[in-house]
Amino acid sequence: MDTQEKIVRLEEQSWFQERLLSQLNEALTMQQKQLDAAERRIALLEARVRELLLSAPQDAPENALPPHHMPERY
Repeated sequence: MDTQEKIVRLEEQSWFQERLLSQLNEALTMQQKQLDAAERRIALLEARVRELLLSAPQDAPENALPPHHMPERY
């Protein structure tokens, strides 16, 4: 392999590596956007759960059975 062939081969490898790096960067950017959106949704859900907990009646004991588990009375 002469010097010119080596240079061509190195240029080809460099091109493929640059292309791969660009593709990886695009994938990482997309995943970061998805992660950001998921974090926003989680924050909204946490806020909603807090609201529901604060608005729930406080007189029911925490260990009380839910209505569908209550024994039937005849």
